[in-house]
Amino acid sequence: MTRLEKQIQFIEEVDKLKTIVRQTYIADGSRKENDAEHSWHLALMCVVLSEYSNEDIDIAKTMAMLLLHDIIEIDAGDTYAYDAEANTSKKERELAAAQRIFNILPEDQAKYFRALWDEFEEAKTPEAKFANTLDKLQPVILNNKSKGKSWREHQVKASQIYERNKITPEGSESLWHYAKEVIKENIEKKNIIDK
Repeated sequence: MTRLEKQIQFIEEVDKLKTIVRQTYIADGSRKENDAEHSWHLALMCVVLSEYSNEDIDIAKTMAMLLLHDIIEIDAGDTYAYDAEANTSKKERELAAAQRIFNILPEDQAKYFRALWDEFEEAKTPEAKFANTLDKLQPVILNNKSKGKSWREHQVKASQIYERNKITPEGSESLWHYAKEVIKENIEKKNIIDK
């Protein structure tokens, strides 16, 4: 295949992201979002909220990371954050998916995209820390707006949310402060179990 043919094949393959349904409802609570909507939302959040990053970031690189971070769910599926059993096999499923999906691309792009995905997963660089913060903040925002619909549906406990967000302040203290206030309000409203 030519370079362009490989790139088009990748673009066709990642269209499947639109079919991967997540557990978080869109803001009006009418339906659950899909992975493509989630990734787009995070990329836009990066542009709007980048001033709150703890460190200077390359916005374009962070946006690319956010657009790519869930592509592996085409093969691995969306693993609900609070599903302990499904999370035990998550890493191996995602690594296999990353190997297959990114390697559809020409070699140079495959290496670059895979490196961005690995960087996001490791959450060590300023860009990856901020991207992870946004990835954790977005469901809090949507759950709050949908009156805790997904949290109530899954009987989510405050301790689970705090554990999932343990690295969130590393990307943005300001956004974590905002999220903690939202979580507290939703505990008071009984949308989150106070345990």
